[in-house]
Amino acid sequence: MRNKLQKIGLVSTGIFIGVAVSLNFSAIADREATQPLPLDELRAFTEVYGKIKSDYVEPVEDKKLISQAINGMLSGLDPHSAYMDADEFKDLQVGTQGEFGGLGIEVGMEDGFVKVVSPIEDTPAQKAGLKSGDLIIKLDDVPVKGMSINDAVKRMRGKPNTPITLTVVRKGMNKPFNVTLIRAIIKVKSVKFKLVEPNFGYVRITQFQEHTGENLVDAINALLKENKAPLKGLVLDLRNDPGGLLNSAVGVSAAFLKPNSLVVYTDGRAEDSKMHLTASPDFYLRGNQDDYLKALPDWVKSVPMVVLVNSGSASASEIVAGALQDQKRAVIMGTQSFGKGSVQTILPLGNGTGIKLTTARYFTPSGRSIQAKGITPDIVVEEGTVVGNSEEDGFGVREVDLENHLTNPNSTVTTTTTIVTPPTVITPENTGDKMNKTNKGRRLLPGEIVSKDDFQLNQALSLLKGINILKTVDAPAKPVETSLAK
Repeated sequence: MRNKLQKIGLVSTGIFIGVAVSLNFSAIADREATQPLPLDELRAFTEVYGKIKSDYVEPVEDKKLISQAINGMLSGLDPHSAYMDADEFKDLQVGTQGEFGGLGIEVGMEDGFVKVVSPIEDTPAQKAGLKSGDLIIKLDDVPVKGMSINDAVKRMRGKPNTPITLTVVRKGMNKPFNVTLIRAIIKVKSVKFKLVEPNFGYVRITQFQEHTGENLVDAINALLKENKAPLKGLVLDLRNDPGGLLNSAVGVSAAFLKPNSLVVYTDGRAEDSKMHLTASPDFYLRGNQDDYLKALPDWVKSVPMVVLVNSGSASASEIVAGALQDQKRAVIMGTQSFGKGSVQTILPLGNGTGIKLTTARYFTPSGRSIQAKGITPDIVVEEGTVVGNSEEDGFGVREVDLENHLTNPNSTVTTTTTIVTPPTVITPENTGDKMNKTNKGRRLLPGEIVSKDDFQLNQALSLLKGINILKTVDAPAKPVETSLAK
């Protein structure tokens, strides 16, 4: 089964600047065409091709025309299908290791412009103050309008320590502004953690990479060692996590779920795109890899949990949040997630290039598609603090905002879960949080994992403490030993 998963190569990702989108290679066997070739359209294509070759103002290489035609076919399908030249395909393979060159931005396209989904933590983009929702309209004075997403990405990549100037349009500002960034080799630390209070741990996953599962186990064991006792509550922070490898998302979910619990299933036209992925080593390990989850302490399966999400939580993040929500394993808190519910398969081509093709939709254990909708939190808590990269002062972009996005096949289905159900909404205003009403918190200091003024985190901790109080109250009374009883 594990080999089957590797062969199919399902991926669940955002689009990254300088970061390879998470992948798993696959080769899909040739299938017989079920429809006759559209001869009129093919004739029109060859006529256009011939006219360009003979009449265009400048000579155009065949290779360029064909590459652009392929790219047009794919980019017109949905925001996540794309053609990759040899360099882009090579970069794609490097990115799953958690190290890449570039600016550190997750992007989409809107009206022909590059739209920032979220800057990645500790990168040139985040340090320069780029925000979710920013529109990039020029790259070094070259207009973005008319470029494909791949062309724009290629321009933003480059050698480390070289500058690039972005012209940015931001909601609420009267005119565009320029920001110069210095390209860098970016090493993304996939898992960060902190014992925020005695008995209460915080784990943040910034991106689902090849070793995220192992890093999660290390983080939990480090928290256990520091606390010197099992935790009484755990916050899993998936805010602004753009996604990554599907098998890593299954592994993270499996860390907290009972063995063989359903994590996610996929459905597409091809038979090999229809899969049920469970909390089993077959679906989160690769090759002969040892089962890293065996190193987890038993209490991890039952420790009270809150999962934080926002509009920057996409794809693999939503798989984890949806699985833990449907399996009634955690309370989901925050704001509506991004809504990327499609699966991409990476198909290498014979000339060193490749395509990223949307081959399936994924569904949570209860059958929900989050495509163009996202995960609805059990408790909606507005963001009152800048947490690494936040929506504040910007505006959250979601899958539904992207051109040509796939529709949601079951958008009318709603599901409720444990403890509190929507529309419970918590804001700094209705909690009397004076700091957050007058000042939307502060940015993380260098080396800081999470801010003590993080409004959503503080609400999560309050809930976990309340759960522990209820557990104590509901616990059966222990018999009191007296002299008469003896």
